[in-house]
Amino acid sequence: MEIPHRDLSGEALRGIVESFVLREGTDYGERDFPLEAKVGAVMRQLDRGEAVIVFDTNTGTVDIVVASPPPRAARPEGAGNG
Repeated sequence: MEIPHRDLSGEALRGIVESFVLREGTDYGERDFPLEAKVGAVMRQLDRGEAVIVFDTNTGTVDIVVASPPPRAARPEGAGNG
């Protein structure tokens, strides 16, 4: 089930994003990025709709995943012609 991030309190959203950032295994290259930079990047992805927060009712867990692209018919004309 998708949870709209704007419906969460600032504290709850921050906690979810920090938890995600601290457990994800992304390699950021040769230099490390501070927690604030990682949290900010995820927040921007949520704001742009590139990522969404999901709650798994079976396990009771929350995760952040890449947003699914809209169905082809719902895309603006000319989008995704590639």
